[in-house]
Amino acid sequence: MAVILGVDPGSRITGFGVVRVTSGRSEYVTSGCIRLGDGAFPQRLKVIFEQLSVLILEHQPTLMSIEQVFMARNADSALKLGQARGAAIVAGVSAGLEVHEYSARQVKQAVVGTGAATKEQVQHMVQHLLGLSGRPQADAADALAVALCHAHAEGVHRQLGAAALGLRSGRVRRR
Repeated sequence: MAVILGVDPGSRITGFGVVRVTSGRSEYVTSGCIRLGDGAFPQRLKVIFEQLSVLILEHQPTLMSIEQVFMARNADSALKLGQARGAAIVAGVSAGLEVHEYSARQVKQAVVGTGAATKEQVQHMVQHLLGLSGRPQADAADALAVALCHAHAEGVHRQLGAAALGLRSGRVRRR
């Protein structure tokens, strides 16, 4: 059994989702958003770290998966997103979690079947795959999708064998 904490980092809203995977079947545990408001940016990073640390203590995930930075049109936005990711990654690594990173395209491909999926398609598929009664908020759905992407990738890795995929050793893995 694995408990995966998925994170969709953001400098204003960071989505999180926890999924339990047993015998290849994914089960919803919890999800939501860390709303960071308009405070000073260093304080927002602190909130990301602290809130994810609390979630990790509460739900005891066995690993974390997080979305990689994409190139934004605005360099300042990309830098802030990278710093938000850093705060989230440090929360995971500080708790002893192995952290896996996936591109937005990989996440969409794993959950929807196309790397060009819309946010609405991701929300719909997350709702369907986890048997949720309603659509999760977009940032929470993205975080759950990151967790599901890892669950899917792990299933594929077990089937093909890690050596065939050329996995690297280390605490932070890029996919």
